[in-house]
Amino acid sequence: MRDVRRASGLSQRALADRIGVDTQTIKRLEGGVGSVATLIAAMTALNFRATGVGRGSSLSEQLRDCRSKRAWSLEQVAAKTGLSRTTVASLERGGGSVASLVKVLAVLAPNARRQAPERSYWGQGDRADRDSRFTPPDFMDDIYTAFGAVDLDPCADVRSPVIANRRILVSEGGDGLVEDWFGGLAYVNPPFSNMLAWLRRAYEQWRVGNVRTVVCLVPVRTDSAFFHDTLIAEADIFLLQGRVKFLSPQGKSQHTPFSLMVVTLGTTAEQRRRYAELASGHWLARI
Repeated sequence: MRDVRRASGLSQRALADRIGVDTQTIKRLEGGVGSVATLIAAMTALNFRATGVGRGSSLSEQLRDCRSKRAWSLEQVAAKTGLSRTTVASLERGGGSVASLVKVLAVLAPNARRQAPERSYWGQGDRADRDSRFTPPDFMDDIYTAFGAVDLDPCADVRSPVIANRRILVSEGGDGLVEDWFGGLAYVNPPFSNMLAWLRRAYEQWRVGNVRTVVCLVPVRTDSAFFHDTLIAEADIFLLQGRVKFLSPQGKSQHTPFSLMVVTLGTTAEQRRRYAELASGHWLARI
C-alpha cells in the first residue's frame, strides 16, 4: 500500500485527509497495524484492489466468497488461523484488525496480491506522464455552449485551457478529492489512472448539493460496481463517437487510444439536446 500511495504522488498526510484519519494512522497502517475498516477506506482512495481472493466489490465480500468456495465454515477458518469464530465473522463484515486479516488471508488466499490497475497509455514513452493530458479548447466550446460557464475545475492544471471561475490546483496544494466543491457547473477531466475515485467524488458532491451540475470526461469503462449500481441509474451518459484530440504537456495534439464518454449529473433535457446537436455520439438510455 505504501508503494501505491507513493506512485499516486500522495503523502501520508494527503491520504489521511482523504479518508478522514490522522497521519499516524496511515503510518501505522503501512506498518501492518490498524483496523480493516481503515485499510478498506485507504484501498478505495488509492483504487487498490486485491486479486486471488474471491469475487466481490470489497475485500470483506471477497473473503466471504473465498471461504464459501472452499466450503469452509467460520469455525473451520477459526481453527486453521488460531482466531475466534467471532473475529473471522467480523472480518467478513469489514471489521477486525489488519493482523487478523493477514492470518486469514494466509490460510484462505495465500496467493492474494494487488490487482494491476487498468492503464491506458497514450503511446510509448508516455507512461510517466500518462495523466498529463488536457481537454482541447474546441471540445470545451461545446461544453460551454450546451451546459454553460464552468464554475469549478476541481482537478485543474495550470497548463489546461479549461476556463473556470475557480480551479483547485495540486501545484498549489489543492486536492479536489478532499476540498468541498461549490457552484453551478463543475467540469471534471480527471487523471484517468484514478478516474473511479473522481467519479465517486463528483457524485458525492452533487448528491449533497454542493454543485448543481457536474460534467465529467472519462474513458468508457463499465466494469465497476459503481457504474452499474449508481451511474447507470442516476447519471446521463453520452458515448462519444470517434477519438478526442487531447493536448500533451508539450502542446501537441494526440488522439486518445481509447473511447471516451461524458458523464453528467444534474443536466436538463434541453442541455442534453443541445449537446447532442454539437457533439458526435449519443446519450444512453437510463435504466
